[in-house]
Amino acid sequence: MKFVDEAFFSVKAGDGGDGCASFRREKFIPFGGPDGGDGGDGGNVYITGNSSLNTLSDFRHKKNFMAKNGEQGKGKKQTGKNGEDLIIEVPVGTLIYDDDLQDTLGDVVKDGQKLLIAKGGVRGVGNTRFKSSRNRSPRQFTKGTLGENRNIYIELKLLADVGLLGLPNAGKSTLVSSLSDAKPKIADYPFTTLHPSLGVVSVGEIRSFVIADIPGIIEGAAQGVGLGINFLKHLSRTGLLLHMVDVSPEASILDIVQAFKVIEKELWESQENIANKERWLVFNKIDTINKEDHQKILDQVANTLQWEGPVFFISAVTKEGTDQLKNSIMEYIEKYD
Repeated sequence: MKFVDEAFFSVKAGDGGDGCASFRREKFIPFGGPDGGDGGDGGNVYITGNSSLNTLSDFRHKKNFMAKNGEQGKGKKQTGKNGEDLIIEVPVGTLIYDDDLQDTLGDVVKDGQKLLIAKGGVRGVGNTRFKSSRNRSPRQFTKGTLGENRNIYIELKLLADVGLLGLPNAGKSTLVSSLSDAKPKIADYPFTTLHPSLGVVSVGEIRSFVIADIPGIIEGAAQGVGLGINFLKHLSRTGLLLHMVDVSPEASILDIVQAFKVIEKELWESQENIANKERWLVFNKIDTINKEDHQKILDQVANTLQWEGPVFFISAVTKEGTDQLKNSIMEYIEKYD
């Protein structure tokens, strides 16, 4: 299924039903009086969060959503039936905007959260309501009001505790599959990951966190080059970023430093305020180098980059060092969440 993280569509709440102008007409009751009932209220349009959804692909083809109108009032003081509400399901993490007014209508951050985006019209009243001592046979009634009509823009920003970033083939998908039950596509060519995926990482019996695998970012991503620009926004909701760098023998110290600086530059140029987030440096693929080289790489790279944050050496393939990384992440989340 193609990953879709933004969509445009229109919504129309139901119109209120008109009131009824009617008079009681029964045998042997010559002066029955007014008995017109009220109309029904129009249905509202709601957006609700559904944690089982992870893409906005349902909105690729359906662009118009309409709630039911309220029914018209009837004689014998019968009130029209209210219009049925329309509920539109979106993934948790979806932002909702009024596209015409450029206003934010809400942010769906919980499963089952319900947000009113278009209010139904109000019912009209029947002529029974206008009866008085001075007006015993009123013919007045009111029409129901129109339901709201909006053009909606929605944007999905995945909710995760931890986000992975790095150049293509840094090993992000492999790490997600190693730590969680998620099964992202893994191969030895760039851009294996074409859309973000989430994995739940268990730490012990009752502790866990959510990790997001974001497609590889390349140089110029913040200006629209490659896939990264489409998905940088998904990192904006994460509390912690793991900056993964390939340290396999094919990568020289210069290559490692350059790989880091490419991502660093794109983070500062993005519009999502990502560069200021807590970020840890993760050297991956240490199973391909000698252990004696670990400290050498750390010293050279850290000195060149003037890096002062946490550093981890792991192998996502063999899981070497991943337990320490996992436990450190859990401790950080529990401390700062």
